[in-house]
Amino acid sequence: MLNNKRMALIAGTLYLTVIICGIFAEKHVRYTLVNLTDGAQTVRNIKNNVMLFRMGFVADLIMQLAFFLLPMVLYELFKKTSRAMAGLMVLSVTVAVAIMCINMLNHYAPLLLLNPIGINTSYGVDQINSSVLFYLEMHNKGYHIAQLFFGLWLLPLGYLVFKSNWFPKIIGIFLIVGCFGYLLDFVVYFLLPEKSKAISAYITAPADLGELLLCLYLLIQGITRTKIINKNKY
Repeated sequence: MLNNKRMALIAGTLYLTVIICGIFAEKHVRYTLVNLTDGAQTVRNIKNNVMLFRMGFVADLIMQLAFFLLPMVLYELFKKTSRAMAGLMVLSVTVAVAIMCINMLNHYAPLLLLNPIGINTSYGVDQINSSVLFYLEMHNKGYHIAQLFFGLWLLPLGYLVFKSNWFPKIIGIFLIVGCFGYLLDFVVYFLLPEKSKAISAYITAPADLGELLLCLYLLIQGITRTKIINKNKY
């Protein structure tokens, strides 16, 4: 059975996978290729970078797999602190991952529309461009729906981090504040979409900082303490 130090290292590695794959798919691939106000430009970008677009798709799915496994490992670390809160953490991520995985069909749809021997043979250029934008916009909306739950998971996670003796309490505070930041961002995105882009990065900053600190702390805890244990064996 794995001890807490090894589980911390596994959790930190999974968290790092979530962060790296998520940044690559969202901040590099979609940010580089997708312009939701210009269908023709987006289609040209995807056609010229098909492999990159596919890599973004795969990276997103790897991120979601790692995100699915992460709370299961954290559950083992935190179940003695609060089994109920640890269970809520797992449930929240399970729902978020289910939504995000189904939503990935919207990311893949442009590849089908742009396949020269696929379903688009009867579509005109303008219809293809508008259809590609429609599916990518739907992917964007689906991602924000999932945000309701991957924001919610930060509340039990932050509580568990704060209450345990493993982590600095400030990380737990950042995560709890980050939960409400994500939920506020969700509300603003759907009710006041014209304001969302301008304030989203500020609203979600505590969550980003808290998750990055937790990831690094898990890796440091897992690596340094495992080394200490291994040295003590000799």
